[in-house]
Amino acid sequence: MTQEMLFIATVIAAPLVMVILGRWRMDLAALFIIATLGIAQFAGLGILGETHAPQQAVLAISGFSQPVVITLIGLFILTQSLSANGLTLWLGQRLAAASANSEMRLVFLFTFVSAALSLLMNNVAVGALLLPSAIQAAKKAHIRPSKLLIPVAFGTALGGMATYFTTANIALSDLLTTADPPQAPLGILSFLPVGGLAALSGIAYLTLFGRRLLPNREPGPEQILARRSSMELETFYALGERLWEARVLPSSECCGKTLKQARIGERFGLAIIAIWRGRRAIFTPEAAEILQADDVLLLVGREERVKQLTDLGLQIGREQQAISALDVTLLELILDPHSAYVGKTLKQMNFRRKYGFTVVALMRRGRSYRTDVGDLPLELGDSLLMIGPPERVRDLRLNPDVIILEAEPALQPVPRRRALVSVAIFLAAIGLSVAGLPVYLSVLSAAALTLALGLLPIQQVYRSVEWQVIFFIAGMSAASRGMVNTGLAGFVGRNALEVLGSHGSLGLAAASFLLSVLLTQIMGSQTVAFILGPIAISAALHLGANPQAIAVATALGCSASFLTPMAHPVNLIMMSPGNYRFGDFARVGVGLLIVVFLAMLGGLLLFWDL
Repeated sequence: MTQEMLFIATVIAAPLVMVILGRWRMDLAALFIIATLGIAQFAGLGILGETHAPQQAVLAISGFSQPVVITLIGLFILTQSLSANGLTLWLGQRLAAASANSEMRLVFLFTFVSAALSLLMNNVAVGALLLPSAIQAAKKAHIRPSKLLIPVAFGTALGGMATYFTTANIALSDLLTTADPPQAPLGILSFLPVGGLAALSGIAYLTLFGRRLLPNREPGPEQILARRSSMELETFYALGERLWEARVLPSSECCGKTLKQARIGERFGLAIIAIWRGRRAIFTPEAAEILQADDVLLLVGREERVKQLTDLGLQIGREQQAISALDVTLLELILDPHSAYVGKTLKQMNFRRKYGFTVVALMRRGRSYRTDVGDLPLELGDSLLMIGPPERVRDLRLNPDVIILEAEPALQPVPRRRALVSVAIFLAAIGLSVAGLPVYLSVLSAAALTLALGLLPIQQVYRSVEWQVIFFIAGMSAASRGMVNTGLAGFVGRNALEVLGSHGSLGLAAASFLLSVLLTQIMGSQTVAFILGPIAISAALHLGANPQAIAVATALGCSASFLTPMAHPVNLIMMSPGNYRFGDFARVGVGLLIVVFLAMLGGLLLFWDL
């Protein structure tokens, strides 16, 4: 092992250990790798290119220009468009409507639909959006949510095996082009034969056998509470009697001032939900929003506090009686039993600025507080009613300190026309890719068309992109280039052949799959793809095996997140609502893993001639 090999192994391993221990975020680890490798190359080491070639230090940031990065950015935009325009909501409503007393039917339905959606959408988005529908369907069928939520999580993983549009799959395809010698990348349908066979086998197993191993456990605390519609929430928190409109008169001292400068919320303890400006509504306005003459503020607070606004030149009215019909989301929030928010106020936490939601009421021991809510120290047992834009719900779901209770999904409207256009654009991108247009170009063109047609507001675009993933992929792309350039990938691959070579190409595929499965349970699929991918591809090249087939096997293993909750974020999302224990995933997942493994081997023999 050369000095360069040891150096790059250390540079990759150290930050990844910090990620696994929870000390560093993925994007920080990636930036550390990029900077270190670039400096090493500039200093004369032959890490990314030739020795004594400082100009090749630019290769450290070449990962940002890789097709995989452009493809993923486009996919994030397209999947957010599908979500924002109601496709998943519509499917959730259909699933809830199709609920029956047949547990087998429901397990099949939710596993299949989550797998089907994951062919096109990000797995986390699918899991989060089907979660409320699964809980509602379980309620109607008089079964426990624990019977449906693991099938949703595993369904997303199975669907990810059969599609090019999975981060690990895209990464493995891109790694083929950086191998030594470079190999042809995988096509958009390359994963479908083997991954589709594995997915169908997995769905059949969960429906016929795996469902018997699913725990029949009482739901988590957030599901014990009744889920109300938006209108019911308004009534429960008695918002109607505290809902006011205030028009900014041209003579008002507030004209030309920002909300922060006007200090309406701070001085009077009122919550500003929205600003009507002509025909445009600004929901949960920022503190920097400048008030203009004839703006109409939608406020929540006590009458005596609201009346004081007349001293500022605002005209008070009561025309707006309900906020349920507005294009905003009403959520109930309760504190997690171990929440760090206990004893803190919303103002201290800067909650509105962080999450984009305005807390309009607080329920404590049966009493609704609708004024000075931001100044009340929070207690366990408090429930908060919040209003905000639908696209920011995801940020709240990722917050471990709170439990989110969303309004009844079946009662929310679905913009069908916009949903159909979004689906048509996505399918057109797939069709162009199959016809021969590079995937990154077809996806990027579809994303541009989505924005041009106004299907996704530009402010949602930047929130829809998982920037941690983008930075991580760029960093690991540089790491993979270094592994190949220094010979580390080939060195590890050749040593792996001493163990696996006697078992031939199929043995290498099986070992690559199983090793990626094992690492994925503790490291996550994206990390495993970039660490194991170059090694598996190098081993295939030295053995004379088909490197594309080995890449497919490795990628499928990265999607097999069946054994631990931390193997994939979707598993973690399901933990609390399903009241699952750590071992519940392995109890169901071991059998599923065996079925998928055998199906994968059969698919490689059938479709790749291994």
